[in-house]
Amino acid sequence: MLAAGAGRRFGRPKALVELDGEPLVRRALRVLTDGGCEPIRVVLGARAEDARALLPDPSIAIDAPDWQDGMGASLRAGLRALPDADAVLVHLVDLPGVDAGVVARLRALASPEVVARASYHGRPGHPVLFGRRWWAEIADSARGDRGARDWLAGRQDLRLVDCSDLGSGADVDTPADLNP
Repeated sequence: MLAAGAGRRFGRPKALVELDGEPLVRRALRVLTDGGCEPIRVVLGARAEDARALLPDPSIAIDAPDWQDGMGASLRAGLRALPDADAVLVHLVDLPGVDAGVVARLRALASPEVVARASYHGRPGHPVLFGRRWWAEIADSARGDRGARDWLAGRQDLRLVDCSDLGSGADVDTPADLNP
């Protein structure tokens, strides 16, 4: 899970923001767990110690020392710290419109070659599933706030997985987004 950002538009790190009494970092962690992901790693940056204190097991945290460089830095840190696995499901901390059903649907496609992402009403969204084969290539290309967007652009092997029946994929960018 990528949870390192400062949340400039929001006014504070979104990992620390509460929705219905639950910090977004815990909510996203619960969604990943309930969706069958294991092991889970949480990439932290801005106010890392505050976010780490919210985790049930602080050892799952990965520090992204260059988190200020954007999502690409967080993605690189996360990919480089992963244990041996066939695939990784990349989820963002600010997506309360994604539930465990979405995670499970994508997770079911895990393989070393997979490139898949959730879509909602025809629009690509998150989470994104990357087979191990691609990790080094993605890490090398991840820059700025675009994460893997440039790497994904125009890929013929990208599988869009419709999840419109399971969630909205909505994210939280400003406090107003918490009360749609």
